[in-house]
Order: sequence, then C-alpha cells, then structure tokens
Amino acid sequence: MAATFRRRLQRGAASTAVAALVLAALTASQAPGATGAAAAKRRPAPPPADVPIDGGSAYYTDLPPLKSPVPPHGSPHTSKGPATGRGPAEAGLPATVLAAYKKAASAIDASDPGCRLPWQLLAGIGKVESGQARGGAVDAEGTTLRPILGPQLNGHGFARITDTDAGRYDGDLTHDRAVGPMQFIPSTWSNGGPDGGGWGADGNGDGKKDPHNVFDAALAAGRYLCSGDRDLTAQDDLDRAILGYNHSEEYLRTVLSWYAFYRNGTHEVPDGKGVLPVHRDAGRSGDDSAGRSEGERHHGRGPGAKPGKSPRPGGSDKPGKPGKGQQHHPGKPGRPDGTRPTPGGTEPPTQKPTPEPAHPTTLVRVGDKDLTTTAGTEFATPPQVRAQDAQGKAVAGVPVRFTLPPTTDARFPGDATTATVTTDKDGLATAPTLRAGDRTGNFRIRAGTVRHTAPAVEVGATVKPKPAPKADKLARTSDKELTATAGKAFAEDAVEIKATYRGESAAGVAVTATMVTNDPKRPVENDKGPYFKDPEAPGDAEDKPVRTLTGLTTDANGLLKLPKIYTDAHSGTFLLRLTTADGAVLTVKLKVAAPAGS
Repeated sequence: MAATFRRRLQRGAASTAVAALVLAALTASQAPGATGAAAAKRRPAPPPADVPIDGGSAYYTDLPPLKSPVPPHGSPHTSKGPATGRGPAEAGLPATVLAAYKKAASAIDASDPGCRLPWQLLAGIGKVESGQARGGAVDAEGTTLRPILGPQLNGHGFARITDTDAGRYDGDLTHDRAVGPMQFIPSTWSNGGPDGGGWGADGNGDGKKDPHNVFDAALAAGRYLCSGDRDLTAQDDLDRAILGYNHSEEYLRTVLSWYAFYRNGTHEVPDGKGVLPVHRDAGRSGDDSAGRSEGERHHGRGPGAKPGKSPRPGGSDKPGKPGKGQQHHPGKPGRPDGTRPTPGGTEPPTQKPTPEPAHPTTLVRVGDKDLTTTAGTEFATPPQVRAQDAQGKAVAGVPVRFTLPPTTDARFPGDATTATVTTDKDGLATAPTLRAGDRTGNFRIRAGTVRHTAPAVEVGATVKPKPAPKADKLARTSDKELTATAGKAFAEDAVEIKATYRGESAAGVAVTATMVTNDPKRPVENDKGPYFKDPEAPGDAEDKPVRTLTGLTTDANGLLKLPKIYTDAHSGTFLLRLTTADGAVLTVKLKVAAPAGS
C-alpha cells in the first residue's frame, strides 16, 4: 500500500483505551490555562516521564526496497554489511546528514563504548522522523534550510503537550511541536536529560545546542538511545531504545527495517538530493508536520519535481498501490535475491552509481612554526591546514572550523571566536585574518572538520608584549625661568617636557620625576625644598611631601605636563631630575625665593 504519514494514536476500539490513558497522563502534567501569553511567561516544565522523545508525533511509514537484508523485526545485528556501497536510490544518504550520524556515533563510542551505537540506527530514525532532514536540505553547518516542525500536539489525534519553550524552537506559543531532523519536542531537548539540562547536545562544536542542526540533533538522539546503560547489540535494549523514541510497535518495525537496510550498504549523495518519503495529506490534522512547501505537502515530492510526478520512478500517491522499490508483504512470489519481476518481463532501469567523493582522513597543519605577533596587531600568517585522504591526496570542498580557546582575546573578523572555511582545490583551508588582543602568552588554535570525523589538529600561537616606547632625549617646551616663593606653589603646569626618539616624538614613554640634591657626582632624593602631593593618599596623608613620582607617561605627541609643584619654608635653587628607562635625562632648575620681609 502507499506509504502514509501516520499518527501514533490511532482510532479504533482497541486503541481508544490506550490513547485515553496516554492523553490523561500527558494533560495531567500541564497547568490548566497555560497557553498564549501565560505560557510564554511561565518557566518551562520538564515533560512527563512517559512522554517519548518525539512526543508521539507523526512519522513516515515508507519501507525500504525489497533488497532489505533481513526481515523487518529480525535481529539486524547478524548482518554487518559494508559501511558504504552501491544500491537503490533509497540507499543514498545526503553527505552532511551522513557525516552527522557518523560523527555522533564516533563521539558516543569514545564516551560510552559499552553502548555500541551504530550510526545506521541514527540513519533509520532520521529516515522515519524527517526523511533525512528533507533529503539533506541543510547548510554547510548542518542546520536545516527551513524549520522541520511536527504537527501541533494539541490532543486532536496526537498527544496534548502545552507550550514549554515559549515558542523558542517551534514558534508555537500554545502547544509544543516536534522540531528538527530528529524531531525532539522542546521540553525534551531542554529538560530531563542525564545532567538535568535536557538531551540537547552540541554536535558540531559551535558552542550552541540547536535541535534544528543535524549534528546537534544526531548526537542528542544517540545520547538518548544509549541512556540507561543500554547495550544496543542486545535486541531487548535496542527495542526499548527505539520504543522510547516513539512508543509504537509499527514505529519499531519501521525503524528496524531501515536500520537493517542501511547496514546492508549505503552510499553518499549530495545534500538536497536524498530521496524524500511519500505521504498523503488525507487524515492529517492540517499541520505542516514535515515542514514542507505547499507542493511537497500535497504531492510528497522534493524541490524541483514537476506537477503530477512522483518523487522517484514507480512512486505512487494512490492508496493500496505500492510503487516500485517499496517493500511488500511476505509471501509474494519473487526471485531468490528478493526482487520481483515487472509485468511483461521488462527490467527496471539500473541506477548509475554516483561517484563517491573522497573523504578526508587527516588534517595536516601547514608550516612547522607557531604563529607569532605582538599585542594589538594582526598575525602576519593566518592559521592554515590541509585536508587529505588516505593516499595523501588533497581533498577539496571540506568545511573546516577554526576555534579559538577562551584563554585568549585574539579574534577573527567581527570579533568572532570561530571561523568556518572550505578547503580549496589544493585541500587548503585558510582562516581569516587573526588579530591579537591585549592579552599576551601562548594559546592553541583548533582546526576540525565540520562534516567528517578526521581528527582535529592544533596550531600554536604566541602574543608577545608590545615593545616599550623609547626616548633618547627629553627637553622643556619653554625656556621660561621657574620661580616661586617659599611656602607657596609654582604656577599650574609650570613644567612641560617633550620626549623624542631619533628626532621623532616618542609617545607612551615612562618618565620618573625626582627632586634631587645639588650634588653633581651623586645626586640623591632631596629631603627639603619643592615637592609633589600624592592625590591618592588617604586623609591627611595627601599633604605629605612626595619628592619622587613614577608612572608618568608622555601622550601621543610625546608631551608630558608635570603635576603641580609645592614648596616648603626653605628657599634657594633646587633641582628636578627627569629620567627614562633608556637613559634620557633632563635636569630642571627650580628657584624658591624667601618670603618678603623675612
């Protein structure tokens, strides 16, 4: 029969009691009247414990072609099959989606090897949940080009789950909808995970957990399937994991069929070229449960299909008449290989294999020297890596993400801490211009593939301090004699100097000012005569004489005005000595006259 887009809760006397119990359990956990604006204001609550991952939402019931290696509910673990190969169009998985499944399985194998999660299981679930993200309609980062939304879970033919995310993921302020390539309900994505923070995951390393991203969604689905110390090579654990995703025996059989089919062999196809499932709108609740365009909803075909055409040879929209390549009931006559002859003895056309693109097995950094620059300047050479296959040949078209660690304030353009670029024809991925901040020291730049599981590499970088400004000469900007009366102060800004280096203004030069004794051989700090005040001294201490000032710095033009200079009761000629770290010295005479009549 033609494939349909089924609801989990079916009509009929046998299912009515089950539906009532499930709906009662779901609706009892929701606060009455928590819809609209009220739902947006309240804090999202975790879903009931018995709510499946996809909320019991709709799913595709298309079955694999007749070449499925094992019966639908048989143990698929007896067929190991090659990881890649050739076969019918349904065996073609979109490149980015396939990469997401493999990357998720690899990550979970490293963190939870006892689970033994095969990526083909993720592919089976992705097939029935979203048609492999609508045939691979995703961008280079793995995010769907348009949101994939399940039907509104409003209790009309589906479970009833009032809004838990204020529309953040599904855009619905009244009820939840399953979202993304793996169809998580928002409450499950954000809450109830093993760490209390939800099942949401960051599968592509961009620092975000997005259910609309196939890398994030695949890793989250894998984490859920492996929860509870499951070993997915055990049939009971496998069944429980799938039923926890959507508690339906038909759903279980459908996923296992695709799982077994994919284990028998798959091949990669370009994004957007995957086979879309066929379905009918009849009997649906009117929601865009697959997030398709108008034409896709009414005809079940992918973008660009002509009106009235099925999405693949032999496809059919008529109920009760399966198209070519659709799996049939057991017992029908056929050949030993499981295929059936077509009427009239004609053979269906053989699909030409799609050349499989090379996959990078390694990333290699270009250059053996670490990158170096000074604070506040750009690195002369940007980070660069090369993608290559097992034979050492360059692999073009590989998205590579460069990531900066939190220990540095260096940034890519736009103040970004990550940058994704695609390898060129020579397999080279060159990061955008990298600019150092004020923080000095060493750090490592990580470069990893977005779509593939090639090991990441690191490029070392060092930010050195800016060289201290130099000055080889200090001079007053005025030759006016500096005089004051004992007990009084010199004029405001009486002393202004200019620092130069090789005849040019020296900005940012540190200068030390010291009142010194009149000893040409060994001048030392004076204990009488002119002095400064310390403006930062607390209370009465601010009037205490200070005869050495440090931390004075010339401005952008190399100029420096000294703070106000005061005098005590002593009169005479005193010396102010100005010095720099580079040895520039200037001595200024300060004349203090005795008070009149003394």
